[in-house]
Amino acid sequence: EQQPVVLSTNSPAALKVGTQQIIPKSLASEIKVTSKANGQNAETSKRVLKVRSMVESLSVPLVADAEEEAEGDLDSPGNLRRGLRSTSYRRAVVSGVDFDSSSNFKKKNRMSQPILKAVVEDKEKFSSLGRIKQLMTYCCCFIENAVLYQNYKEKALDIDSDEESEPREQKSDEKVVFHYKPLRSTWSQLSIVKKNGLSEAISQEERKRQEAIFEVISSEHSYLLSLEILIRMFKNSRELSLTMTKTESHHLFSNITDVYEASKKFFKELEARHQNNIFIDDIGDIVEKHTSSTFDPYVKYCTNEVYQQRTLQKLLATNPAFKEALSRIEAHEDCRNLPMISFLILPMQRVTRLPLLMDTICQKTPKDSPKYENCKQALKEVSKLVRLCNEGARKMERTEMMYTINSQLEFKIKPFPLVSSSRWLVKRGELTAYVEDTGLFSKRTSKQQVYFFLFNDVLIITKKKSEESYNVTGYALRDQLVVQQCDSEDLTSSPVKNASAMLYSRQSSAAHLFRLAVLSNHAGEKVEMLLGTETQSDRARWITVLGQDSDGQKTDRTTLTQVEIIRTYTAKQSDELSLQVADVVLVYQKVNDGWYEGERLRDGERGWFPMECAKEITCRATIDKNMERMGRLLGLETNV
Repeated sequence: EQQPVVLSTNSPAALKVGTQQIIPKSLASEIKVTSKANGQNAETSKRVLKVRSMVESLSVPLVADAEEEAEGDLDSPGNLRRGLRSTSYRRAVVSGVDFDSSSNFKKKNRMSQPILKAVVEDKEKFSSLGRIKQLMTYCCCFIENAVLYQNYKEKALDIDSDEESEPREQKSDEKVVFHYKPLRSTWSQLSIVKKNGLSEAISQEERKRQEAIFEVISSEHSYLLSLEILIRMFKNSRELSLTMTKTESHHLFSNITDVYEASKKFFKELEARHQNNIFIDDIGDIVEKHTSSTFDPYVKYCTNEVYQQRTLQKLLATNPAFKEALSRIEAHEDCRNLPMISFLILPMQRVTRLPLLMDTICQKTPKDSPKYENCKQALKEVSKLVRLCNEGARKMERTEMMYTINSQLEFKIKPFPLVSSSRWLVKRGELTAYVEDTGLFSKRTSKQQVYFFLFNDVLIITKKKSEESYNVTGYALRDQLVVQQCDSEDLTSSPVKNASAMLYSRQSSAAHLFRLAVLSNHAGEKVEMLLGTETQSDRARWITVLGQDSDGQKTDRTTLTQVEIIRTYTAKQSDELSLQVADVVLVYQKVNDGWYEGERLRDGERGWFPMECAKEITCRATIDKNMERMGRLLGLETNV
């Protein structure tokens, strides 16, 4: 008589219903495992059933034996460290093996890697067996979706792409490699949705709306998991706290616990709505409620960002004990080898993505329904929150920068009252100034280094004494500046410019020149300067800010090239733009040495960034939809 198919696991789900579970035969495939231990003749053709989808649960992680984790060459870039999911998978597969026996026994009885590789996991098609009962109450999807927010790409931002999350096969010379998208469930792939045929019973637009709503909920859960790891592994680490002062710890982690609690309340209410009915009618009221009240800690956290970044850089550069402790924690399997900074920046990333997610829901909601007004009001509140977070971070950084610069300036002329709440730094940097010296019998051109501090309303011209000291030689209001690019043709076209033309011809191609005319300086005098930069992009950037480029306000945005960001970029100078993966940017200028000047679609911020971080968007339909979204988001910004 054939024995019933039984699976025994050590997972938390299995322990709730006993040590054994009867599973449908269709969810398993037969494979053979050969075992030989200590010379004993074990069964040579023992049959076990390999579960086709055993997905990890981050809430109660399964920890592999340290001895097994240490196997393999972790230093080899071609090898990936075994994660929690592979551990749970192995526990399911070798259900008849005693994991508490000696290491030698384990090694001989463990399934080889090729056997594991032979069964392709249908990660999104099947659910975790231990969660089947919970599926019926609609709360398992978040456990299945145990992806950290750093690896979570919101599909709702590109909801019109109906790609299925099937593996893509890539053939090389001898190997076949399967690439999977990040493991996470979508609404239409939930077991309860497929079982009841809900996806086919509704219109395509309604299905996309459900996907967008579900994306807000599932991504909030993923974000919550990452925050929990940040607090448990880094903030609450005694080893790490012993390497720094309480002030440094406060600057580093700020009020992250309050942010976590706010996210927890938000997700709890979203999850309750989801459990109440798998077909979610609306979440606009929940988003509006929490954005306008619960999310206040986000503003404080984002305001502290400048101190956070500086403190982390200082500790890494000057505190070896901190650096070593941090490296050990980052290498822990719970952290997935992700750096601490990737966890610290998550609140700012999350709050800036919420308007895009809510806008997608608005797009898919009929405009004549009450749900549309709820969604629109929620979008308005989220946009207001983002603006407050941006202003908080910017104001703190600008104020501190003003006091720092003011303490470094030494006025050799009439002092200028620099510190003001309405003044901020736009750009700073060193340039080469070319000056004509008139002698008795000839004219010669000499060069000297100058250092500019350009603020939103005034230009301070200095000579650099050291990294923290500058002698002020002049200043002028910004509306008194006239800038002009210099090409070789311009220099040779006028007899008056012969000296400059000779200078230009003597300079290498690395010298990129432009003219700056000061109509009235601090002494009421008119001054003309010929300036040079080391790169073409530096010249373009100085000309743009010195000329108070207002063309961007007049340019028809629909004619501009659009690019999508494929690599995160953090601004290193005041005129640069910090960008996240999947951001869309309108390009105003393109410089041949690899820089773009652009406008960020989600908030209208302008700045420079490297071309290598972006790829051009060529689909006309996508470009049009991006412009519609920008109009909606920027329109809301002016009315909050």
